[in-house]
Amino acid sequence: MVNTPPSSSSRAAKSARPIAVTGIKPTGKPHLGNYFASIQPAIALSAQHESYFFIADYHALNSIKDPSVLQAETLDVVATWLACGLDPQKVAFYLQSDIPELFEITIILLAYTSKGLMNRAHAYKAFIQNNRTLTRDADEGVNMGLYNYPVMMAADILAFKCNIVPIGKDQVQHLEMTQDIAEAFNRNVNKSCLVYPHPFINENVKTIIGTDGRKMSKSYHNTIPIFADADTIYKTVMKIITTSQSIEAVKDPGTCNVFALYKLFASPEDSKALANKYRQGGLSWGAAKKQLAELIITSLEKERDQYNHLIKAKDHLKKVLTTGQLQARRKAQQTLREMKSLIGIFHAQ
Repeated sequence: MVNTPPSSSSRAAKSARPIAVTGIKPTGKPHLGNYFASIQPAIALSAQHESYFFIADYHALNSIKDPSVLQAETLDVVATWLACGLDPQKVAFYLQSDIPELFEITIILLAYTSKGLMNRAHAYKAFIQNNRTLTRDADEGVNMGLYNYPVMMAADILAFKCNIVPIGKDQVQHLEMTQDIAEAFNRNVNKSCLVYPHPFINENVKTIIGTDGRKMSKSYHNTIPIFADADTIYKTVMKIITTSQSIEAVKDPGTCNVFALYKLFASPEDSKALANKYRQGGLSWGAAKKQLAELIITSLEKERDQYNHLIKAKDHLKKVLTTGQLQARRKAQQTLREMKSLIGIFHAQ
C-alpha cells in the first residue's frame, strides 16, 4: 500500500504533473538497503512526477572533511543512480552545490525559523544525548551545519515548490519541520508563496536486513555494496549472522537473515524452492549464503557493468549534472525572486 498525497490542494503548486524532490547524500558506498528502499522506489515515482534529484554534497560536509573523499563519493553516487536506471533526460539530476539560489533561500528561511524548532530535531538531540552518555560536553562535535541542517533541507525542497518528497518513516520529522518553516514564512508575508510538501512513504518497502540482523545501514557497518566485485560480495555475504544449527537441522526461512535477502532478488518459485530446502534439513548455512551471493551477482550484472563504465567516465557524469543544473536553477530562481519581492529585498542597480 502506497500513501498518495491529495491530488489537488489550495496550497499545491500549479503544474502539469505533481513535483517531487529527492535528496541523495554522498556518504559511503551505496548498498542493497539503498537500492531497494530508496533508489528503485524513487526512480519508479519519477515516471509520474516532474522530478528533481540532487546530490546533497553540502550536507555531506557535516561529516566528510576530506575533499578527495567527498569528490569520489559524490561521483560514485551519481554513477550508481544512473546505472540503476535514473534517466537524466526525464528528470533534473544535479549537485546541491551547483544551485546558489538554495543558499540565499536558506539565509531567508533562517530568519523565519525558531531556535526552539531546531532544538527538537531528532539528529541534533541524538548527538547531544550520545555526548552526555559519554560524559562529554553536550555540544562537543556539533557544528552549525548539523544544527541548521533542517533549514537547508527545507530550502532544498521549498525552492522547487514540490508537492511530495519520497522519504522513509525515520525522516518524517524533517519534512514536518519543512512544513513548519514554510508556514512561518507564508504567515509573515501574508501570502501562500511556499508550497507545503507532503511525505511519500512506500508502505511496501520493508526494512532491508544487514549482515548483523539489524537494519542495513552505513552507521552499523553491516552493508552489502550494490556494485562490489564478486569476491567482495561473497566475502560480505559469508559474514551474515545465522544460528548455530547443524547442517541436518530443520531451519525456519522466516527467521533467517540470509533468506530475507534472497527473497528480494529471487522469483516466487525460487524462493519457495529454497524455503523447502530449509524445512527439509540438510542445508548448510554456507550453501545458503553461496546461493544468495551468486544471485546478487547475477541479478545486478547488467547494472554493475554499466556502473563500471560510468565511474570511469567522470567527464560524462559532470556533463549530466551540468544539464540538470540548468533546469533546477530556473525553478529555484523563480522561487527566490518571489520570496525576495515579498520580504522587501531588491537589487540596487
